[in-house]
Amino acid sequence: MLAALAAALVAAFVLAPARLAADGGSGDLVDHRHLVEGVHGAFVQYWRSGDRDLTPDLARIVDYWFRYHVVKGAIAAALLIVLVALTVLVWKMFLRAEGRGTAEGLGTVARAALASAGTFATMLAMVALAAVMANIQGMKAPFASLLPMLTEGATDPELATALDQATQALADPARTGARTPPAIDVMSDDFARYHVALAVVAAIAATALLGTSVLLWRRFARAASADRRTRRVLGSFGVLSAVLTLGLLVLMVGNINAAGHSPRVLLDALRGGL
Repeated sequence: MLAALAAALVAAFVLAPARLAADGGSGDLVDHRHLVEGVHGAFVQYWRSGDRDLTPDLARIVDYWFRYHVVKGAIAAALLIVLVALTVLVWKMFLRAEGRGTAEGLGTVARAALASAGTFATMLAMVALAAVMANIQGMKAPFASLLPMLTEGATDPELATALDQATQALADPARTGARTPPAIDVMSDDFARYHVALAVVAAIAATALLGTSVLLWRRFARAASADRRTRRVLGSFGVLSAVLTLGLLVLMVGNINAAGHSPRVLLDALRGGL
């Protein structure tokens, strides 16, 4: 049941968000090509407006993209819960599998199958965690999440001009005069929020994984020395959770640094480097 539910959620994660996020005024954005074209045209209008407030067309796309991340994040969170439950269940079955079956060979095959299924479920759970984090980031700063699309696909002359002016304003502010274009301030602020959001989420996830690692190592220490299979499983997950914790801490520090240098990060994004 858990495996079937996980498969259904994976399909929903891939197929459902665009349609569920669309309303009566954003149905055209379901198609990715139309979405990219809409971002291109709306950004040109916004850049030319010279105003901080998003133009109606760009605001429509940003609102759609926020809803898209809400839907996708909710599905990813549900998938993560299911996969964690499935992972725990499979590994418990693996630990109970010793000696089962009418022959030792059958028991060995069963344990190998359970170990493979447990490993696969563990990997999917890590992917689901990354998806949850990325979509929370997108919810917090949907405009920044859209900006990499500016360098996707064919670039028309008007968009190329707008991007060139934006990159010049970021790379050499003195060339644009004393006044920074309002759109640059808005995009830089949104990029700062974008990276702060991921830093906070990474810190929360790292704390949870650190607590999990401590619990696993305590159970490892209490496990009987003769129960090698249990100790091996607990030790493996203890190491995995510790490594993931370190990785998340590195991610947190990197995003804090990026948030503090958001104009440079924005410049990289507009140049196609993000």
